[in-house]
Amino acid sequence: MPQPSTDFGEELRQRRLDAGLSLTALSATVHYSKAQLSKVERGIKAPSRDLARLCDAALQADGALISLVAAPAAVAPDAAMPNGIDEEEWMMQLSSGSPSWFQPVSRRQVVSAGAASLMKWRAGGQGPVSAAAAGGMLEASRALFRYYRQLGQSVEPGFLLPSLIAQTHTLRELSVHADFRTCRQLLELGSRYAEYVGWLVQESGDEQAALWWTQRAVDLAAAAGDRTLGGYALVRRALVTLYQEDAEQTVALAQRAQSGTLPPRIRGLAAQREAQGHALAGDHDACLRALDRARPLLARQEDDADAPVIGSMHLPDSVGMVTGWCLFDLGRPREAAEELTRQLARVSPEAMRTQVRYGIRRALAYASDGEIEQACALTAPLLDAVTAVRSATVMIDLRSLARVLGRYSDHASVRQVAARLGVLSHTPTS
Repeated sequence: MPQPSTDFGEELRQRRLDAGLSLTALSATVHYSKAQLSKVERGIKAPSRDLARLCDAALQADGALISLVAAPAAVAPDAAMPNGIDEEEWMMQLSSGSPSWFQPVSRRQVVSAGAASLMKWRAGGQGPVSAAAAGGMLEASRALFRYYRQLGQSVEPGFLLPSLIAQTHTLRELSVHADFRTCRQLLELGSRYAEYVGWLVQESGDEQAALWWTQRAVDLAAAAGDRTLGGYALVRRALVTLYQEDAEQTVALAQRAQSGTLPPRIRGLAAQREAQGHALAGDHDACLRALDRARPLLARQEDDADAPVIGSMHLPDSVGMVTGWCLFDLGRPREAAEELTRQLARVSPEAMRTQVRYGIRRALAYASDGEIEQACALTAPLLDAVTAVRSATVMIDLRSLARVLGRYSDHASVRQVAARLGVLSHTPTS
């Protein structure tokens, strides 16, 4: 929980006075009550990071106020899985009457469980696989991957993860018996499966497992002779630190992924992530410079049109959408809402997860700007989709939205969505 901060309160009061603003004027600008701002200035009440961002922008503090509010404790982005798991031994429970799970275990845990308690089978023969069979599997797996990514927009991760994990293993196993060229293609596709598994695992709320799968993707790509995915792994790790509100680590990881030896798309995605880190820190100019670097890089055509897309495939203008995302973190909710509205109009209605992710953030931007009726009108039709996709990352913004709307509990529009919003914002995602 945020702790009362005398340093923040004193800095806020001094900057407010220097700007010639009364508490009433600042309250009207940031849409927090005058009484709450007074308590924050006197060190009686803890400032939230949302309040710090809004005040930082209103007083043109360039991140100085944001830096005085500690971010939540973060998990190191290079953290390993617990129990020293670094091998692909898996246990699965699939049940209609109780929770299902699919998780890695160490070889030591497998041995201690006892061989008799595990059912095993040996996949694959000892001889080579014909070129036709391997090629057929490759094409079928590519088609399946595109389908899984589309399906992932409308269902929760738990429905897809067992199939995706099994498919990753199948591609790796088959690569051992294929000719050299097909082997590399199978491993490369397997790395894309593993990367997507990592993203869905993060969506289910397990950041450590997401990082573990990202590293598996890097290993598979490297076995195929492709070492560029290691750069994208840095972008993925920076996403974890972004949601942990660790601006410094997000920027550092994203900058490491902008080496000139990496493909333009990876560098562009890294520049976008860097911009999001600068936005968290309240650095407006650095954020816009990073977005300017990202746009031409992401506009370039990929050499291999058949290769699976790295990163989101559902954003017609990813830089524009990320700009709207950043404007909110920069404490500019009105500008954020306007940009997100423009960008969401271009997203396919079938891309439900994308619509929910940025739609909830747009509603949050409107709510933070005091446009409560508009925020509620945008929120209500998204709640069914929130239930369907069960996204841990979306839930972060949904909980923020519930807190902001909670300050307007007497508003008629808020009362209409409050009950369901309250239930959803406390629903576990994993």
